Amino acid sequence: MPEQPPYLHIADLLRRRISDGEWSPGERLPSRARLAADYGVGDAVVRRAQELLISQGVLEGRAGSGTYVAEPRERLRMVRSLRRARRDGSPFRADMADLGKTGTWEAQSEAKVPAPPGIAARLRLTEGDLCVRTDYEFLAEGKPVQLSTSWEPLSITGGTIIVLPEGGPHAGRGVVERMDVIGIRVSRAVEQPEPGEASAREAQMLGIPRGSLVTRIERTYYADDGRPVETADIVVPAARAEIVYELEISPDQ
Repeated sequence: MPEQPPYLHIADLLRRRISDGEWSPGERLPSRARLAADYGVGDAVVRRAQELLISQGVLEGRAGSGTYVAEPRERLRMVRSLRRARRDGSPFRADMADLGKTGTWEAQSEAKVPAPPGIAARLRLTEGDLCVRTDYEFLAEGKPVQLSTSWEPLSITGGTIIVLPEGGPHAGRGVVERMDVIGIRVSRAVEQPEPGEASAREAQMLGIPRGSLVTRIERTYYADDGRPVETADIVVPAARAEIVYELEISPDQ
């Protein structure tokens, strides 16, 4: 087994000292130079260890002041479920309601956007086929907790009353319910979650440090006939939310 990088070892040691109560929430850590001397490593190793713990929500950096133990934050529980999407219209709003919070979002759609290669492959389109792209910022009690970029083929929704996900009489009702309006039943969703780090843009929108740990979910909805009708890239900051999958079990399975 390869040896653990030094900064990960230092991060583990700092995390253990915090969990043991040596430093309390809101308390300032010793200087980086002091910690480096204590552990016999360079400043750069301590800096990387602290940056990792900041990205995980264990520490927080304050410009010109130092590094502090972060105050505990409630992690939101987000349930990934096709049943919930079909029943509640907006799974995010349902998740927030279950937590006693108000879930809202801001969205900006752009019609007639040529599908880039990766999106075209996911939607079984030819590269350059036109789509409606919608960028979302999801908010819990007014604070950003999730980002999403959604793509829908214009060949499916063009000329219908649901062409804009956040416009018309069915605005904000979610992909499953909106597709029902035009006679398309969504029966399957495929999601691929992967860990990652927040880009500069994502960090700015979510109000987290650049490089913070996030979960990236590539999701595609499929109709009864097997057609992909929507695909999205979802970004959830790991320190703010836990993702739970709800699986349906049919009686005959």
